[in-house]
Amino acid sequence: MSQRCIIVGAGHAAAQMVASLRSGGWDGEILLIGDEPSLPYQRPPLSKGYLGGEMTQQQLFIRPETFYQKHHVELLLNTRVSAIDRERKTVSTNKGEALDYDRLCLATGTRPRRLDCLPGAALNGIHYLRSAVDVERIRGELAGTKNAVIVGGGYIGLETAASLRKAGLQVTVVEAAERILQRVTSPQLSEFFRRLHREEGATILEGTGLAEFVGTNGRVNAVRTNGGELLPADLVIVGVGVEVNGELARDCGLEYDNGIVVDDYCRTSDEGIVAIGDCTYHYNAHYDRRLRLESVPNATEQAKIAAKTLCGKLQPYNSLPWFWSDQYDIKLQIAGLSQGYDEVVVKGDRESRSFCLYYLKAGRVIAADAVNSPRDFMQAKKLIQSRSGLPEEALA
Repeated sequence: MSQRCIIVGAGHAAAQMVASLRSGGWDGEILLIGDEPSLPYQRPPLSKGYLGGEMTQQQLFIRPETFYQKHHVELLLNTRVSAIDRERKTVSTNKGEALDYDRLCLATGTRPRRLDCLPGAALNGIHYLRSAVDVERIRGELAGTKNAVIVGGGYIGLETAASLRKAGLQVTVVEAAERILQRVTSPQLSEFFRRLHREEGATILEGTGLAEFVGTNGRVNAVRTNGGELLPADLVIVGVGVEVNGELARDCGLEYDNGIVVDDYCRTSDEGIVAIGDCTYHYNAHYDRRLRLESVPNATEQAKIAAKTLCGKLQPYNSLPWFWSDQYDIKLQIAGLSQGYDEVVVKGDRESRSFCLYYLKAGRVIAADAVNSPRDFMQAKKLIQSRSGLPEEALA
């Protein structure tokens, strides 16, 4: 009898899940449900090439429509799953349907954390950048816009700042923490990106919180900092982290802790349900702890493992986390996780636009930030995976 696998979500993880199920031998039905109107698409270019107008929506698609047709994948787009009934093995949609499944894959991802608590948060001209539709709204307001304020100095905020500077806008980045990128990297790399953005004409304000959004006639025209400074803003983009789309999992009783808890094979606490991507809380052997990663490589690798699981070919997940960021002419490639490091070794000149930072803990390389240095990035991945240590002089 033919079995049906329903995939909830339509991002990188879901698109890879479809491909891996078919290549792994799943010959049953596949139904992919996504709440956006378009085919699964790449999200990293949204704050870069797509915002800058260098990419079309067609170029964003992870795979063309013909791929799904060829592999007999039913797409239910512009549809939101509202509930999961584990006992009956059905999912309910916002269109009133109850759809049966034999196996279920949750690839629900995350959504932007909002600042609705601040006065003026409902003014027009305040945007969050997560979807292609978000970017299209922002692009629709760029004509005639002079001053943009980016709230949040993480990678999304800085990538957006770079794109808007290239478009000719005056850009101010407001970061509440003591330094940009504080949550994810070292003071050395923060200093480099601070200098980079200032050299490119952006204003970086650190240790500065927001008190309110200010506007007239229903539209934002400034933001007020917690120090009382009024910053002109024809356009505001907020990038202050994300929240897991975990309501479906929690409401149906799946184990949940900082994300949907999965085992080494991407199985949830229900043996008929797997979960993949940004929404999962999973064990990583390289760091001997559970992690929740917002990362395309993680989403892709977990999808491959989950597909093997559903096809009866168990293989444990054991991938090294890695990430990247593009800003101006800089490609930053990040290998591993640097939290907990006790030493930083610099290879190259941090005053240049090509160098590498190695992060060590107890003499062993645990992570690296490679700036315009792909060779160092590849070597760092090997060093981390081998769990070996090298003298500082050799690293430098």
